[in-house]
Amino acid sequence: MEKIENGGGRIGIILNGSPLFTGGAGSGESEIRRYILENDLLEAIVALPTDMFFNTGIATYIWVLSNKKPEERQGKVQLINATSMFQPMRKSLGSKRKEISQEQQDEITRIYGNFEESKISKVFDTTDFGFRRITVERPLQLAFYPHSEEKINALKEDSAFNKWDAGLQQALLENLARIKDDEILDREVFNDQITIKLTAVQLKLVHKHIGKHNDKAAICTDKKGNPEPNPDLRDYENIPLKEGIQAYFAREVLPHVPNAWIDTNKTDARDGQVGIVGYEIPFNRHFYEYTPPRPLEAIDADLDAVTADILKLLQEVHA
Repeated sequence: MEKIENGGGRIGIILNGSPLFTGGAGSGESEIRRYILENDLLEAIVALPTDMFFNTGIATYIWVLSNKKPEERQGKVQLINATSMFQPMRKSLGSKRKEISQEQQDEITRIYGNFEESKISKVFDTTDFGFRRITVERPLQLAFYPHSEEKINALKEDSAFNKWDAGLQQALLENLARIKDDEILDREVFNDQITIKLTAVQLKLVHKHIGKHNDKAAICTDKKGNPEPNPDLRDYENIPLKEGIQAYFAREVLPHVPNAWIDTNKTDARDGQVGIVGYEIPFNRHFYEYTPPRPLEAIDADLDAVTADILKLLQEVHA
């Protein structure tokens, strides 16, 4: 592409569908899309029909890149769905079974040049394809079952436990047997009933096997009194760049898990804000057309017809 100081340029690249969405926030693929969109280099993407090339029948796309976008296209991206614009070839060439006629090529060029929205042409802001991936944490709530045969056996089979001194292993098992309660809904209460001396690592191993998440259990906290996150319940949300993180979180997350919180330590390496920025272009989603399912009556009629055919064949076999 020619340098901007020399007048700039425009190029078209044919790619498969993977570059549109492959790779999560912060990945190499996403960072390439981020660079292209944040530097406003993408003018349009044209979806081509399948079976257009000799050695593959997969979906392909033309990316139109430019570093001299006209004023009306600045900050914008045009998506053109030309998947239905083809004519069948009279004779296939390998996987190539379709071609775009000159008239259809002219129509695609006209749609691109007019830069107008229609059923097969949509215009978006470059930021419409961006999002922030936040980490949603939920508190660690452990209940302990010191008399559970299943949990004790799992502890015994753990290779880390088998590296303990045999005397310490036996002392712990006897300690667990002496605990009166079958269920303890507080980690601190459980720890107080472990009367033998264990290292932090050893105690964590006991928690792993004897404990289990329970929403009724007390929230486990660290030395500063902050709730500890449960890594098994960790989740992620992709929040559109145009929407505030807190507003989205309050609307989409808290009504379902009111004790959840955002891990504010997960920040973007480039802008330093909470959440890792990612970009993807869900092309097909923007052109999806809902097709209602067939009426149940029609499906039942087909099933009855198939059943009747099967019964007829069975009668012929037994005749």
